[in-house]
Amino acid sequence: MDLNSENGKKLAKWIIGIATVCILIYLGVQNIDYLGAAVSWGIKLVMPLLLGIFFALILDVPVCFFERHLFKKSKKELLKKLKRPLSMVLALVLIIGVFAGIVGLVIPELINAVKIIIQGAVELFGKIGDSEAEALISKLPFGEMLYNNILVNYNIDWDKIGSTLQTWITEQGGNIMNTAVGTVSTLVSAVANFIIALIFAIYILVSKEKLAKQAERLIRAWIPEKIGKPMLHTVSVGLGIFRNFVSGQTLEALILGTLCIIGMLILRIPYAPMVGALIGVTAFIPVVGAFVGIAVGAFMILTVSPAKALVFVIYLLILQQIEGNIIYPKVMGDKINLPAIWVLAAVTIGGGIAGPFGMLLGVPVTSTIYVLLREETEKREKKLAEKAEAQEEKQEVQTEE
Repeated sequence: MDLNSENGKKLAKWIIGIATVCILIYLGVQNIDYLGAAVSWGIKLVMPLLLGIFFALILDVPVCFFERHLFKKSKKELLKKLKRPLSMVLALVLIIGVFAGIVGLVIPELINAVKIIIQGAVELFGKIGDSEAEALISKLPFGEMLYNNILVNYNIDWDKIGSTLQTWITEQGGNIMNTAVGTVSTLVSAVANFIIALIFAIYILVSKEKLAKQAERLIRAWIPEKIGKPMLHTVSVGLGIFRNFVSGQTLEALILGTLCIIGMLILRIPYAPMVGALIGVTAFIPVVGAFVGIAVGAFMILTVSPAKALVFVIYLLILQQIEGNIIYPKVMGDKINLPAIWVLAAVTIGGGIAGPFGMLLGVPVTSTIYVLLREETEKREKKLAEKAEAQEEKQEVQTEE
């Protein structure tokens, strides 16, 4: 083959490209530690910007809702200009208010529940040696053996334990101080990243149309059409699915939390508003979230009445079945066109990769891949059908001849 010909030049480019990729892969494997450190440093560097994009995607849903309904019939230019800023303020106030309200409801009661459990345990262990404690422990499996052979025969020197603990604290004081300083530093860094991300998200929302046009121009100008066109289509499908997922999941969480509160009030289960709010928030994470809410809610109710906690768990499991088979399909509809098995897979893999954020993002990302793969499959099937039809027509013509 002549290397100066068009086909020869293409072949040479392919060979050089493959060789370059192989060399880079080899160097990356040989220096995997340095490569991992560089990737980690790069992710840490752009993390506020990535969080800002994520916040912008979340905030865009309520912002668009308020924009559609604010000053709908007004023709004044001033009000039209104020529509976007007012919508952003309302969206921020709504999200922060809901978050603050739920934290204010759940955290104090959760702390009280933990205190009650600890106090009960302390009181129980404080009674060891009394006749009541002996009777209580004896009723447990192997309780009599535990009491007679272990608890009675061993005398605990609490003064020695206290002095040992004091000595350990003195020796580890420097490490404890360093850990405390590191914790405070991490907390300050997280707060700073959050503020930067929120500011970046606001800038994105203010000029989202302009940014979208600029990104589209860059892709069309610098990336070949065979790659750029599918890329734009993928982003368009992904953004649409993510908006539908957030809006549908919000409505579904609101319905589930409300039904939880109503059912708990009817059954006279304590902490109804607080647990209902918690169930609604955890329901944002598909499949897994509601079970986390059930566990935390049952723990808090257990401090008041074990029987009520059991009734709560049974009621929520029944409600979960109703929600999963009736409410969720009706609310989401075709917004997230993803079979249940892939939803579970998306939540599991996403959680393993990025924790709660991965669980939240796993479903829309998997749904985007599923939709694109289905579209491509339908295109290929159509081409194959057209090709088969053309061959049949050709055979018929040849038979007639």
